[in-house]
Amino acid sequence: MSTSVVLQQVEKRYGDVEVIHGIDLTIDPGEFTVFVGPSGCGKSTLLRMIAGLEPISGGSLLIDGDRMNEVPAARRGIAMVFQSYALYPHMNVYQNLAFGLETARVPKAEIQQRVQKAAEILRIEPLLKRKPKQLSGGQRQRVAIGRAIVREPRIFLFDEPLSNLDAELRVQMRVEIAKLHNDLGNTMIYVTHDQVEAMTMADKIVVLQAGIIEQVGAPLELYNHPRNRFVAGFIGSPKMNFLEAKVESADGAGAKLRAGGSEIVVDRQVGAGDAVTFGVRPEHIGITEGSGVQLANVKVDLVEQLGGQTMVYATTADGQAMTIAVDGQRQVELGSMLTAYVDPARYHVFARDGRAI
Repeated sequence: MSTSVVLQQVEKRYGDVEVIHGIDLTIDPGEFTVFVGPSGCGKSTLLRMIAGLEPISGGSLLIDGDRMNEVPAARRGIAMVFQSYALYPHMNVYQNLAFGLETARVPKAEIQQRVQKAAEILRIEPLLKRKPKQLSGGQRQRVAIGRAIVREPRIFLFDEPLSNLDAELRVQMRVEIAKLHNDLGNTMIYVTHDQVEAMTMADKIVVLQAGIIEQVGAPLELYNHPRNRFVAGFIGSPKMNFLEAKVESADGAGAKLRAGGSEIVVDRQVGAGDAVTFGVRPEHIGITEGSGVQLANVKVDLVEQLGGQTMVYATTADGQAMTIAVDGQRQVELGSMLTAYVDPARYHVFARDGRAI
């Protein structure tokens, strides 16, 4: 049975300093929710408050409708996986998995059954007699996750669990954690600063900045319809291009902007003379005629050949940086001039305060 988590006007203060500012959030039963944001935005603090490792300064935390603010961490039905594996070096893998259950006086036969089941799920049965020092980083992280699974919690919390792994292992573990969620069906809350992890794993992404929620939604909802410039710049890799623009003329049907040294017509309600930001993702810019409407003439500063994609880093006529991601292997000369075209259905316009128009 999956579990719901509801935060109602949750606040966190350290003395006079408020770091979490009245957050409202509902996490549905069985949902994989990812908290994402830059360092210091409050995502780990929020996770620790849900876990019961940090007291809540204001508001309410409800788990399956029951208020949990004063309930000790051990009685919340939560298991947490940290960035550090925190395995006992003198115990083998089986003992590491069993230790918490032994401390809770679970019968020996049940411990054996739970450990065996977790080992099968994570494919670590051949490692049960090894000590942590005999394991790779990915194997240690599996053991740390196994230690959470054997507790049979209502909710799994993950605090940047893949940060210590190399790039290839991170991709592999991302897939394994997503499969684990599909197999177990538990509610999972996952903290990361890596928006690629968030996009690939989440049912729901919560974008945080400076202790407030900027936007909540499914990964593609945030990618396609960011609420403001912060979310637009944080979700998507490589990040969105932002060109400072001026509204030259406007009527009921739309407006004409000057962006990147060129004129472009947009179907947005803005006022003549307004200063706005024109946003377009690198993958929505083409360099061949017919790949959209003309956006700007740019000078090529750097070209990266990635095999399946060519990254072009360029500068517009008015000195603004632009990144262009072109499918396939394209020969582009350094220092050459290109015309950049934009997909007319895939651009964004932001007001001076950062709000999406």
